[in-house]
Amino acid sequence: MRFVEIALFLTPFVVFAAWRMAAPAGRPSPRLIAASAATLALLLAALLWLHREGALPPGTAYVPATLQDGRVVPAHGGPR
Repeated sequence: MRFVEIALFLTPFVVFAAWRMAAPAGRPSPRLIAASAATLALLLAALLWLHREGALPPGTAYVPATLQDGRVVPAHGGPR
């Protein structure tokens, strides 16, 4: 878990350093801007897809995972 926290903390600094090395004059190249825009579009599409895929139908309640007879019953949606 510590590795993930450290990686999340260092990511903005690494991205900034890569940007400075790719554009030493101060302005990013059009290619870098296009790649960034494409990455953001893919991220947005993935987030929307995950939202639609993991959402419970309207009118259902979240039932958390439980332990029954020594077995884990996964979380699911149930009636309200």
